[in-house]
Amino acid sequence: MQITSITEQLFFTTVRIDTVGANGSQGSGTGFLFAHAIGGQTYPFVVTNKHVVRGMTAGHLTFHQRKDDQPDLGKGYRLRIDDWNNAWFGHPTEDIDIAVCPFSPIEQHVKSQNGIDLFFRYITTDLIPNEEQLADLDAIETVTFIGYPNGVWDSKNLLPVARRGTTASPIEVDFEQTPKFLVDASVFGGSSGSPVFIINQGSYISKNGGMNIGASRFHFVGVIAAVYFRTHLNQIIPVPIPTQVQPMAQQQEMIDLGIVFKARTVVETIDAFLRANGVNVDQEAEPASSSGGS
Repeated sequence: MQITSITEQLFFTTVRIDTVGANGSQGSGTGFLFAHAIGGQTYPFVVTNKHVVRGMTAGHLTFHQRKDDQPDLGKGYRLRIDDWNNAWFGHPTEDIDIAVCPFSPIEQHVKSQNGIDLFFRYITTDLIPNEEQLADLDAIETVTFIGYPNGVWDSKNLLPVARRGTTASPIEVDFEQTPKFLVDASVFGGSSGSPVFIINQGSYISKNGGMNIGASRFHFVGVIAAVYFRTHLNQIIPVPIPTQVQPMAQQQEMIDLGIVFKARTVVETIDAFLRANGVNVDQEAEPASSSGGS
């Protein structure tokens, strides 16, 4: 498989996360690779939700191997991280469900200990829409998200699944005055941590109704974290997307409204991690290549 188009590259930005709970329960979720550039230095991380990784006794990340600068489909590397909980750093605001893990030590470990080159693509800071670009987004936009819903993936080729929906609240507005927006899409367990994009290739209709011919848009807009349920008491409640492979014991029904933390919360989490480790994050950021990776 020759990786050339933007959408092809998206299938190599994600990482499958498999976890084991204290009671032996197995779970799965989605992580993705994100590169944040500050002052000429690029800092790569694995990003997911706090609820995917916290409180677990063990965890594995599955990557693609590289061959001749292309992915060696079906040939992966499953990395066990022993100090699982300490490997992750959460957003400093407790109810912002974003966690990050530095990726460079992982890549170096796999290379030095096993001689394996990983194939991946980064999502980069410059793909996050700026204020002008956000203002140009309409209240209802088509969104694409990549991940492992209910643990489903192409297990032979180790590829994730792409899904689509629409925004259910305007991205420009903070839903309930929090850094979130809603999507009208089927969001299931395992989708936790999925990156969300707006992708328009070749043309798109702008907010004012004008048709942009020969133009494209590609924005990273957020991370799926939760879904609305209807309980047996007919209450509608937001719940972090369950990661357990087993069915939920409670009588609950998903209503196809997913909760997405905005892309800026990923940057906030990384900046907090870097500050905690003595990095000056107030330097002017330099754009990283959106096709970065190995």
